[in-house]
Amino acid sequence: MRTKCPANSESWFLARCFEDLLAAGVRGVVSFADPVPRRDAAGRLVAVGHVGTIYQATNGVYTGRAAARSIKLLPDGTVLNDRSAQKVRRQEQGCEYVQERLARLGASPLRAGTDPRAWLRRALDEVGARTVRHRGAHRYVFRLGATRREREAVRLGVPALPAYPKRPDLAPWRG
Repeated sequence: MRTKCPANSESWFLARCFEDLLAAGVRGVVSFADPVPRRDAAGRLVAVGHVGTIYQATNGVYTGRAAARSIKLLPDGTVLNDRSAQKVRRQEQGCEYVQERLARLGASPLRAGTDPRAWLRRALDEVGARTVRHRGAHRYVFRLGATRREREAVRLGVPALPAYPKRPDLAPWRG
């Protein structure tokens, strides 16, 4: 169920977050917008992809895309991120959630004594996970400071680009 938010609620929320972060001594925030649309195995659109319109409206500095990479797209249209996969491979804290998630999608449960790396490869095959090449999320930087001069004194570490992106990617391309 989608809930309607009042006008300007997103920028209001960001401003409150930035105020709290500045009070805690944080001088900058990096945020990402994922422009890749996602579909589930049945072809239903589950995420439209976005370019960070709210980041643009709140004067985020666009610094380009994050690194391109391959992602594992699950049948429900969600992504199994690299960190979650690593938790399973190394049986780190939080691996149970990932294993249960894959089991709900149709993977056989991980049995005691089974190599978790081999199980993960098999589980991804069993659920029909797809490897998709992702061109990289759009990266925005917010300089925090009480005055314009303080904000402009914060170094970005990467060059700002002159134009904001305006359209999501058309579709993920296969790797």
